Amino acid sequence: MDMPKNKTQKSCCRFFLFLLFFLFINGAVLEAWPKGSVTRCYELKGPRSQYQLFILFFKLKILLNEQVQTASIAKLCKTSTVVNVNGMYPGPKISAREDDRVVVKVTNRTPYNTSIHWHGVRQRLTCWSDGPAYITQCPIQSGQSFKYRFTLLNQRGTLFWHAHISWPRATVHGPLIIYPKQGVSYPFEPPFEEHVIVLGEYWLRDIQDLERHVKESGGGPPSSDAYILNGRPGPLHNCSRDDVYTVSVTKGKKNGWRVHKTLQHLVLMLTPGQTYNVLIEADQPIGKYYMAMAPYMPAKNVPFLNKTSYAILNYVTHTKSIASPPTVEVDKLARKSCSRRSMILHEPILPNANDTESVQAFADQVKSLYPNQHWSPIDVPLKIDKSLFFAIGLNVFSCNSSDADRCQGPNGGIFAASVNNITFRRPRVSLLNAYYNNLEGYYSTDFPDKPEKMYDFANEAPNNIGVDTQPAIGTRVSVLEYGWAVQVIFQDTGTVGTENHPIHLHGFSFYLLGKGLGNFNSSTAVLNFYDPPYRNTVGVPVGGWAVIRFRADNPGVWFMHCHQDVHTTWGLSMAFLVKNGKGKMQTLPPPPPDLLPC
Repeated sequence: MDMPKNKTQKSCCRFFLFLLFFLFINGAVLEAWPKGSVTRCYELKGPRSQYQLFILFFKLKILLNEQVQTASIAKLCKTSTVVNVNGMYPGPKISAREDDRVVVKVTNRTPYNTSIHWHGVRQRLTCWSDGPAYITQCPIQSGQSFKYRFTLLNQRGTLFWHAHISWPRATVHGPLIIYPKQGVSYPFEPPFEEHVIVLGEYWLRDIQDLERHVKESGGGPPSSDAYILNGRPGPLHNCSRDDVYTVSVTKGKKNGWRVHKTLQHLVLMLTPGQTYNVLIEADQPIGKYYMAMAPYMPAKNVPFLNKTSYAILNYVTHTKSIASPPTVEVDKLARKSCSRRSMILHEPILPNANDTESVQAFADQVKSLYPNQHWSPIDVPLKIDKSLFFAIGLNVFSCNSSDADRCQGPNGGIFAASVNNITFRRPRVSLLNAYYNNLEGYYSTDFPDKPEKMYDFANEAPNNIGVDTQPAIGTRVSVLEYGWAVQVIFQDTGTVGTENHPIHLHGFSFYLLGKGLGNFNSSTAVLNFYDPPYRNTVGVPVGGWAVIRFRADNPGVWFMHCHQDVHTTWGLSMAFLVKNGKGKMQTLPPPPPDLLPC
């Protein structure tokens, strides 16, 4: 809706919040934005005596040295060793402008394989730099280096970067903020200040051990130990009275701008992998207010932490220059003593953990800006060249082990997941390299356009037998001609149990035309072609469906997967192979000279 005109005359201050789920943040004053259309270089390396990655920022002639390393962090009454960036948790922010060229050299000094994905970057003709291990590159092994090169072509907004092999994303992550070009503003006047908030989860158990245990047991993962806002759980968790993220905002600053097609909400619903830019009007009395984070878990019989975490929104009469908001310095935290909780906060009213109706109501109101605005012109493909129906969900393999500890899935089986009943098998080389060099035997091009069997997806297993859920296994890709307009219908299944699945597509953004509960029905589904949101991640509703459209105008091999790490581990993923078009600007370039072998 449009903001009322008298809002622009009100004595108040608005500030920007960049919200990311499952990754991590910083912030800066708008006056400190970097200049656009430049090359920004980053290097990650570190001494061999430590488990670390270093990032060096080459911004014009300014050189900043940042490192990713293992360090001790005291949280929730326990000191743990985690892989982190520059001794900070969350990691550092990368700032750039639309059309900037970004170069990041990564040197791995940890004992673990790694790779970095630039979540939401469309990687136009730079598929080699997308980052998912065994899809566009082999992993960066200990002691190796790899240089990522990409241009932020026609992109503005809030994105992030994170590890994309196994589960280290839990701590190896950071925000990527893309500002408009010089001379191009947002579709509203600049806010007085901005902050970046990253929502995530924290485990006391070592994340590598946790992943190994889940794979070996065949069962599901334990619930996390805390939800965190900018690396901090808030005062209601054990030993966390002072482990609270606090952001100060200025009251009484006049800002005269309009915001078109905004939502006025007290609650935001985010699925893992999604981001929002939010304007908050600081028009309340001076004091401290609470920012609360709680889970949405509609799946039945799935253990999860049903607890709220808090940050503090502090209204002040004056703020100094807002540089980077504080992040957790892990070594300092390790020296903090744990103390019993002694402060009780008044809890804001949040939806129940299984309140699908509220989630759906919020999602229905999220739209793109007006179609005639220069900021985000609407270009929904109306004529479809390829229509795909992807049934997504969990499965169970039979367990042939005599060791019951390895058969912890439903009915003594092993958890799996699939798209169209195909569990993705990770190849031994990168799919992109196999495609480019015509290597045979690593993948097939027969990924099905629809399930082999159509049934009541949202309510039952294919044969109405709860234990008959074993999928096929394979490394299959779906081949798309260059320029095709593609529609994908995602359908959640109740094969094992319905669940909300955050599906992320690499290499493209897409228009989310609609979503709903139950089985998709083309004759009754209401689709929005006028002002649909433009996303790279969609939360497919529990027991429901979602419809997206995009144009396959970026040659290469592009991963698509559930952004719940355990579901990707179980096989809820696939890849698109987009063929070359005509001419150099429609052709996949050759690999970079430092491409790593597997």
